[in-house]
Amino acid sequence: MEEIRLHKENGYSTTTISNQFIDEYMTSANGEFVKIYLYLLRCMNSPDCSFSISKAADKFNHTEKDIQRALKYWEKMNLLKLEYTPDNSIAGIYFLESEETLSKDDAVPLKKAPMPGSIPENFAPAMAGNAALESGSLLTGRKAYSADELKSFREKEEIQELMFVAESYLRKPLSSTDVQTLLFWYDGLGLSADLIVYLLEYCIAGGHASLHYMDKIAVSWKEKDITTVEQAKQDVQAHSRLHYAVLKSLGIQGRSLVPAEFSYIEKWNKEYGFSEDMIAEACSRTILAIHQPSFEYADRILSNWKRQNIGNAEDIRKADESFQAARTAERAHAATVRNNAAKPAAHNRFNSFPQRTYNMDQLEVELLNTAR
Repeated sequence: MEEIRLHKENGYSTTTISNQFIDEYMTSANGEFVKIYLYLLRCMNSPDCSFSISKAADKFNHTEKDIQRALKYWEKMNLLKLEYTPDNSIAGIYFLESEETLSKDDAVPLKKAPMPGSIPENFAPAMAGNAALESGSLLTGRKAYSADELKSFREKEEIQELMFVAESYLRKPLSSTDVQTLLFWYDGLGLSADLIVYLLEYCIAGGHASLHYMDKIAVSWKEKDITTVEQAKQDVQAHSRLHYAVLKSLGIQGRSLVPAEFSYIEKWNKEYGFSEDMIAEACSRTILAIHQPSFEYADRILSNWKRQNIGNAEDIRKADESFQAARTAERAHAATVRNNAAKPAAHNRFNSFPQRTYNMDQLEVELLNTAR
């Protein structure tokens, strides 16, 4: 198999692991998947290190499918983007930028000591996520702001204050991607500066300092027509109750939800329209069925309910009763089949001798003749 090219936006002289990866991704990932990701980082930061599916499989004593499965898992977690050849072979692995992995050396240099949080004069615009937003979004993509547009933004006091607050909350100078993302929220999504500040406060207070994580919330607020801080607080409160209910029902403790798990809950609540009680019930049934937390299993339960138009507790009760009745009928039918199958066997065992046919009238005559 051919060598696979590894590349990303920023290069590092050492292999670094972000706190975000440890706190949000590592705790819920398969241990072998974590090994593969760390090995990828090691290869990414070593000029003399090459990577291929076959080499990785040999190194970890895995099959090539195991390595591909790990890569696709991290792509699902939005940490990698896989690039393919026309014949659908993996040709490249692109590391998506994690906001917390940026060090001070990666920050945009500032000239003439500008006001903290301002957009640098020598800022080089970069695409802040050219890929289309998630399906169902009101937006199909986002623009990269030109140098003239950045200059215009830089002259606004509100933008300067917003950048300053963002730097303070994130505790690091803003990178080019950071600036583009913040401006997209402000200009592309039309969120007010106050609403963006609340978004930063809420996410960081919850232990999520990644702008990539915040970006999904910002887009969802736009889609829900949330324009004020009060509306955002109400939305956050509703989601917090739902997320806590899911964690409690699945018996998950000591960690936060990861982005893929958030996506499941959003689908159950927004796309399927299930209430908190219905989602919690599906999660509880997951534990009873397989004795371990599984968003995939809970998703199968809720997807089945959706197909059957089960929308409340009464519908669940009726469906359970119908299922139990069908199950009882099936068992009764199976017992009848077994009994019917056993009867011929008993008949053959005790009546396997040749059977005779008697003429009762003739026997009576013979009996009378004998008596004489």
